[in-house]
Amino acid sequence: MNIHFTPEDLAFREEVRGFLRDKLPPAIVERGRNGKYFNNEDYNVWMRLLSERGWLAPSWPVEYGGAGWSPVQKLIFEDECAIAGAPRVVAFGVKMLAPVLIKFGTEVQKARFLPRILNCEDWWAQGYSEPGAGSDLAAVKTRAVREGDHYVVNGQKTWTSYVQYANWIFCLVRTDPQAKPQRGISFLLIDMNTPGITVRPIITLDGQHSVNEVFFDNVRVPVENLVGGENEGWTCAKYLLTHERTALAGIGECKAKLTRLKQIASQELREGKPLLEDAQFRAQIADVEIQLMALEMCNLRALSAAVGGAASGGESSMLKIRGTEIRQAITYLMSKAVGPYSMAFLEDELGYDSVEALLHTDYTSTATTQYLDMRKSSVFGGSNEIQKNIIAKTVLEL
Repeated sequence: MNIHFTPEDLAFREEVRGFLRDKLPPAIVERGRNGKYFNNEDYNVWMRLLSERGWLAPSWPVEYGGAGWSPVQKLIFEDECAIAGAPRVVAFGVKMLAPVLIKFGTEVQKARFLPRILNCEDWWAQGYSEPGAGSDLAAVKTRAVREGDHYVVNGQKTWTSYVQYANWIFCLVRTDPQAKPQRGISFLLIDMNTPGITVRPIITLDGQHSVNEVFFDNVRVPVENLVGGENEGWTCAKYLLTHERTALAGIGECKAKLTRLKQIASQELREGKPLLEDAQFRAQIADVEIQLMALEMCNLRALSAAVGGAASGGESSMLKIRGTEIRQAITYLMSKAVGPYSMAFLEDELGYDSVEALLHTDYTSTATTQYLDMRKSSVFGGSNEIQKNIIAKTVLEL
């Protein structure tokens, strides 16, 4: 694999930079570069801008509205967006459901849902995890019983990200409780406005409301919203998870945060030398950067394979494990670099000189919350321990 960019790749990079410079709103840039959380409107504004440019769904086939980009172009785009401070594209509709519909959906389902995803008319959520069924996804208990032209759904989903904004949710439901666990599951699309659905917030350790519980009480779902076939949802689920886990690597985001970490660690603080001059800390940064370079090469191989139609659970699991470990390592080092200024409640007690003010405005109140937030990344999308089992079976053939 040639790791050098071609003149066409470099020209594409400049095109992306120009688009970001001209179109990305300054308020979003400020939040992104300073490590702050994006709100719902930030995501909507950014995704609509990408949709208008035809860049929202680069991985889709061109006939469905995809951009027709190469794997390298996708990587360049993600890198430049992260460097510019842009929000990540909300993955549930564009990067997770859409590939499943393209591969397993009916023509009616594709015609109905894909244009709405592409035009940002629907916000999708993922209904996979349940109490007692997280990494062991085949243990889902939410029931869907067919009654005529509808399924009646009863059960609970948990850790459901951003469902408070969603108008649709795709769910794994059990349609045959007598079959083996993986063979009795179906993949169902559910309108969140259907009577019988209740959403309750879960406030995470970092104080944010990004995940929820969802309860289904006799929710009636048209049979036409079944994707694949009845009791064939496990195939759809596995295919979707390869796309989710690849996205969890977050290579562009890691690059941007690593650059910011170096900038902060190189500042000369009032009491002592820059932290970057500490040999042990510098070695820790170097170790993370080497791991990130290796992850990027692995990601390019996975993207190249995907172009040929491959969907390797092993490779996506590798990306998920290493990507989340690197993201956790960077947030840990960032909290060390910012030091006591990461404690937001001290902001009224401490006096800041010019350098300390820089740390305060950029990462003081977010270094700790980002560190806490990243603790969950080794669990969601399938825990890293489960991913190691997948690698053992699919790659090492143990």
